[in-house]
Amino acid sequence: MGNSSSMLTQYDIEEVQQHCDNTFSQQEIVSLYQRFCQLDRKGGGFISTEEFLSVPEFAVNPLSQRLLRMVDGLNFKEFVAFLSVFSPRASLHHKIDFIFKVYDSDCNGKVTFHDMLDVLRDLTGQFISEQQREQVLIRVLEEAGYAKDSSLGLSDFEKILGNSGLKMEVEVPVD
Repeated sequence: MGNSSSMLTQYDIEEVQQHCDNTFSQQEIVSLYQRFCQLDRKGGGFISTEEFLSVPEFAVNPLSQRLLRMVDGLNFKEFVAFLSVFSPRASLHHKIDFIFKVYDSDCNGKVTFHDMLDVLRDLTGQFISEQQREQVLIRVLEEAGYAKDSSLGLSDFEKILGNSGLKMEVEVPVD
């Protein structure tokens, strides 16, 4: 499995399935392996930042720079684990943990007002002013019971997003 030119064995598929908590079927893992091999142009068994940016949907994503720190140098098993959050079978906790990591850019286990403002800035670009962004964010925090100077942990994200009907799903095409 280390060399992207090799074929997946049944054992490899089951190992990857177990690693990603069975969020993908065996057929989906085979399809993901084919896509991984297409992206791994150098054949080294890892996907680089440049290779990820070759995916148009990834390159134009306003959060791509934040996501790149999570994906650079992934091997196949890590690639599937990264994508597992987008499976309809992924748990809500798994999805919220992923979102938390996107916001926690310094990886200190806390998300501050400025961390959230940075993400909002990435998402909105020049479409709204900095003052409008701050007002929106303060309002959202207050409605959730937090203040501007609050530092939010993962459990706070779970409290806020736990009943939100969060949908983060991508269908894996199967041949």
